[in-house]
Amino acid sequence: MKISCISQREAKLLPILRQELAMSSTLVKRLKYRGAYFVNGLCVRTNYIVRPGDLVEVILDEEDPVYPAQEGELSILFEDDSLIAIDKPPGMMMHPSPARDTGTLANYLLSYYRKTGQPCAVHPVSRLDRDTFGVVLLAKNGHVHSKMHQQLLQGQLHKLYHALVVGQPPLEEGLILAPIARKSGDSLLRCVRSDGKEARTRYRVLERRLGCAHLELQPLTGRTHQLRVHCAYMGFPIAGDPQYGQDAYGLPHQQLCARSLGFTHPMTEKFIEITSNQKLSLDFLGVDKV
Repeated sequence: MKISCISQREAKLLPILRQELAMSSTLVKRLKYRGAYFVNGLCVRTNYIVRPGDLVEVILDEEDPVYPAQEGELSILFEDDSLIAIDKPPGMMMHPSPARDTGTLANYLLSYYRKTGQPCAVHPVSRLDRDTFGVVLLAKNGHVHSKMHQQLLQGQLHKLYHALVVGQPPLEEGLILAPIARKSGDSLLRCVRSDGKEARTRYRVLERRLGCAHLELQPLTGRTHQLRVHCAYMGFPIAGDPQYGQDAYGLPHQQLCARSLGFTHPMTEKFIEITSNQKLSLDFLGVDKV
């Protein structure tokens, strides 16, 4: 992928890259000795003097990953030159780990890029637990990933989840304010604790049935396992969650879906909303209506 701009001032190339093209310092350093910077078609270094009207171009190459490409099925919800959104199924890991380097979304996506002739890498913008399903967004290069990460840090990625829970909130909608911390030094699990990091979740009841409910959840912060921990803490754990809830309904996975994701496109500046084709229903629990 190539990004470019017409310089409006006289300056060294470096501030043009950092300010006009909004490249991160990490990306600028990574590309510094790779022949990636061009001014009016001439390959230059970052100390080159750029003048008004000069065409500045950057070739965004990507490093080869250490894990293999693997052919597998992907449900693509959105794709352009910068981003791709996948409707991830339950049971699929996002990325290889030291114990497992195949069968993940990253393996399948890398294969898809190679089959379609796209020199892209796998840069997750949003992430889901293995058994959480729905919309995941990935950038195709480090520059776009950096710009999307800034939106994430500024709370400009609008995420909505749907969940089936055991138990019911007392109100039709509300805000959960409960700090989240790691359970212990080496544990992957989290808990609500006074010394934890601030965590906020907005909820709305979509449907109630005997002993359970269908909720819409909006995480206002991005703590690990936040929705699962908050629902369990409030007394209505997510159905099928063996770590924070219980498996009373014999479900194969937790009933938590990343239903939609909204954001401003980093290149076109248009607002985009992507919705999962996967849906939840209290019919899954076999519970009679009230």
